[in-house]
Amino acid sequence: MATIMTSDRVRLHYADEGAGTPVVLIAGFCAPLESWELQRSALSEAGYRVIGFDRRSHGGSESPSYGQRLSRHGKDLRELIEQLDLDGVVLVGGSMGASTIWAYADLFGSDRIRRVVTIDQTPKLVNDAGWEHGFYGLNRDNVGTFFANGVPQTGRGLAGDRLGGITRLIKALGKPPVMADGSTPERRALLQNHAEQDWRDVIARLDVPSLFIAGRQSQLWPYEHAEAAAASNPLAQVVVLDDCGHAANLDQPELTNAAILEFLK
Repeated sequence: MATIMTSDRVRLHYADEGAGTPVVLIAGFCAPLESWELQRSALSEAGYRVIGFDRRSHGGSESPSYGQRLSRHGKDLRELIEQLDLDGVVLVGGSMGASTIWAYADLFGSDRIRRVVTIDQTPKLVNDAGWEHGFYGLNRDNVGTFFANGVPQTGRGLAGDRLGGITRLIKALGKPPVMADGSTPERRALLQNHAEQDWRDVIARLDVPSLFIAGRQSQLWPYEHAEAAAASNPLAQVVVLDDCGHAANLDQPELTNAAILEFLK
C-alpha cells in the first residue's frame, strides 16, 4: 500500500500507475479510490498517469478525530501533490471529492493544477432565496440537523438501484468496494462541514479550465447547479448526462469517461 504522511501526522493511502499527464481521482463521501476503477482503466489506456487518492477517513487512509473538514482535505490533497512532486495535474472529483478540489483552489489557487473535472456536486448545498440548486429539502433553518442521521433519501431523481454499474465495478475489481461507515463521529463532522460550504466564489476565480459533469436525474440536487456554477467562469464547460443519477461514474461510465477524455484533449 502506497502512503504519504501529512503534516499533522495522518497516513493517507493512494494508488499510482502509468506515465504521462497525472490525473488525480478523488472519490465522494464514504467511497474509496477503488470506486473509480471504470475511469482508472479508461484513463490509463489513454496514456495518463492515474493516481487514486483516499481522503482521510476514507478507503485505506487513517481516520483521526481531527481534521474532519474540507479545508484540511484540500491541504491533504496539496501535500499528496507535493510529496509526489506532481505538476500540471488534472484533478477529478466526484461529489464531496469535488468540494475537496474547491477547498484546494481556495487555499492554493491553481498552483500545479492544469485542469479540473467535477462530477455532480453542487457548489452550495443550502437552498435560499438566491440559490435553488442545493440539496433537496436543505435550507438555512434545518442545516444544523439535516444530516444528523446521514445522507437522507430524497425520493427525487433516478429510481432504482442502478445495479448495472455496481455489477461492472465489482467484476472489474474482483470484489465489492469497501464503503466507509458514514455514521462515525469523524465522518458526521465532515458531512456537516460539507453541508455548510459555499464554493461559488472559488469557482468564479478559478483560472484553469474546468468541466462540470452533472446527472440529469441526480437524486441529491437539480442538475442545473452545473450551469449555474459554470456561468460565473468563462473557462468552465458543462456536460449533463441523461439517464444518469448522482453517481455518474457508475450510472454512465462510458459517457463520463468520454466527457473527461474529450475535455483533456
